[in-house]
Amino acid sequence: MNLLVTVGFVIAERVLYIPSLGCVLLIVYGIQLLWNAHIRHRQTIVGLTILLLITSSFRVVIRNRDWRSRESLLRAGLLTLPHNAKMHYNYGNFLRDTARPELAIAHYNVALRLWPMYASAHNNLGTLISNEAEAEEHFLAAIRYSADHVNAHYNLGQLYRKANRSSESEHMLKRCIRLEPTFTPAYIELARLGGPNNPSVGPLLIKVASLNPTDPYYITLYAHWLLDKGSYIKSIKYYWKALAASNFHQESMLGASRILKKFGQYSRLFQLITRWQSIIRHRRGESPLNPHLYLHGWQLKTELSGKAKAYDPDNTLIPVKHCIYVKSVNNPTPKDISSNCTCRTSSKTVLWTKNDPVRKCNVNRTRSNKYKPSTPIMIQHLLDTA
Repeated sequence: MNLLVTVGFVIAERVLYIPSLGCVLLIVYGIQLLWNAHIRHRQTIVGLTILLLITSSFRVVIRNRDWRSRESLLRAGLLTLPHNAKMHYNYGNFLRDTARPELAIAHYNVALRLWPMYASAHNNLGTLISNEAEAEEHFLAAIRYSADHVNAHYNLGQLYRKANRSSESEHMLKRCIRLEPTFTPAYIELARLGGPNNPSVGPLLIKVASLNPTDPYYITLYAHWLLDKGSYIKSIKYYWKALAASNFHQESMLGASRILKKFGQYSRLFQLITRWQSIIRHRRGESPLNPHLYLHGWQLKTELSGKAKAYDPDNTLIPVKHCIYVKSVNNPTPKDISSNCTCRTSSKTVLWTKNDPVRKCNVNRTRSNKYKPSTPIMIQHLLDTA
């Protein structure tokens, strides 16, 4: 019944559900004894029972108003237990989550005044204080009163990193990981501390990706790191893993697209972005794209671009410098009087006569031996804006 032996701190009615059963059984048993012992006063017993039910019903209605929101529930708790440190701590958490840090700091201070060894209050207060020295004191106090407080170790390591105290930061973050090996933010903070060129960053990011196999954000972090290191094949594999975890994740799709574009895989690039756009439109409830139409347009564009290349006269020209050709009666073949210079056409035969004047050839056009189909406008726009 929570009278002789308490069940702990009452934060909500759910903690009192089972203890209240004992109270209900005792009340019913008492009414039954009175009913059998005082036969003449049964009407009075019935009236008292009805009054008890009506009073309890009104109490339920009033309590339901407290449950309308998180703030109203916490305010009702503060009114009931104004000298309870946990109530001030919980209300301070609410104020911190709703971007009211000044009021949150005030309630954290009240909680610490009521309970000076409250480790969680020290830790949360340290995250809101701008003074680094004071914040460090609160984090150290949280660790002193609770040696296995993971968040306090992490916050202190983050504070040391921002203050360029790298060795102390690394020590606190590693202690945090020893306390909780699955604490992902500590691995990320260690990777930031090491820098992008540190060889220890790779294993840390691999660990983060393995701890979060269904979160594309952490998988993409490792893929980006591999891409910066030039490991394109391994990087795109992790981009595919991220897309398998969430097929509408934009960062992983853009990373894979950049690699495909770098290696000239334009057909696969087009298929990837078309499929991704279709998934996004389906997720938004819009009409899906017709991939067959887009793929057919891509095929026609590639074929026509290839035919245009075959009929382009610029592709038959050989790069030359300025040349002067002179012909004579005895030498009907034009003679090049300049040095190290050639000029010709591949599809025409020039006939020289004695009346031909001196001719000049000033052709500076070049041709490319390689042909690459242009990137579709939709793909180019998406990659340029990323």
